[in-house]
Amino acid sequence: MKQFLGTGVALVTPFTRKNEIDENALRKLVQFQIKNGVDYIVVLGTTAESATLSKVEKETVKNIIKSENNGQLSLVLGLGGNSTSQVVEDLAQENLEGFDAILSVSPFYNKPSQEGIYQHFSEVSKASKLPLIVYNVPGRTGSNMLPLTVTRLAKDFDNIIGIKEAAGDIVQAMAIIRDTPDDFLVISGDDMLALPMVLAGGAGVISVMAQGYPAEFSKMLNLGREGNVKEAFTIQFRLMDGIDLIFKEGNPAGIKAVFELKNLCESGVRLPLVEASSILKSALKVFNSQMK
Repeated sequence: MKQFLGTGVALVTPFTRKNEIDENALRKLVQFQIKNGVDYIVVLGTTAESATLSKVEKETVKNIIKSENNGQLSLVLGLGGNSTSQVVEDLAQENLEGFDAILSVSPFYNKPSQEGIYQHFSEVSKASKLPLIVYNVPGRTGSNMLPLTVTRLAKDFDNIIGIKEAAGDIVQAMAIIRDTPDDFLVISGDDMLALPMVLAGGAGVISVMAQGYPAEFSKMLNLGREGNVKEAFTIQFRLMDGIDLIFKEGNPAGIKAVFELKNLCESGVRLPLVEASSILKSALKVFNSQMK
């Protein structure tokens, strides 16, 4: 699945000051990614604030992105949950036209065992008409999908093509890269670890930061994949302070503040998230000026 090598972005959902979906801004954001070297877009992931979007709003976001993208980049749809039967039902009912894969998070809040995680994705795999990228993010789910579980899934289900690995543990990521088949995609879900994971044999990243600085982030990963390690890390070192800043007050408040600086969208988010503080916005303004 070569279309999922390199830089993917978990795109935000921009809102107007009335807290409604901002179609014009969303179209601008899609074009910004296309024009600056991103390889694919994740639609309705965590960064899109999908938890606070209605079903109608989710369809609106999907349709706007598909329309503006117009087949130029591969699209991955975020679709997961902590009720296996509901995820299976959603897969059956979802309009998947125009999408190339599903990104499905490991069940959250329930804190299933490794066997429970395996059986969950077994059922999701059987129900999915599209290739499946599983998503491990213990900081949000409360449970860690261990390398042995990932390896079982990779070997047992042909349509589970990869994992977005966001445990923040480079050793765990390397174990997954080592133990899974060569064509299994191990995609970083941590912006700070994207380059180290690529150098260890990972496929790339699904990034928050990259959507704000797509040209720089894409160049960094491409250099890493080509073996130009020193030059790649030069870019990484420039990005590091910004990566820290965008997550300081929660995601996507930080990256939306970056987009506000770039006149691409408003910085508003929906409760229970809150907009970036004036202190954070000032720090991001300094960082953004340094990136020019």
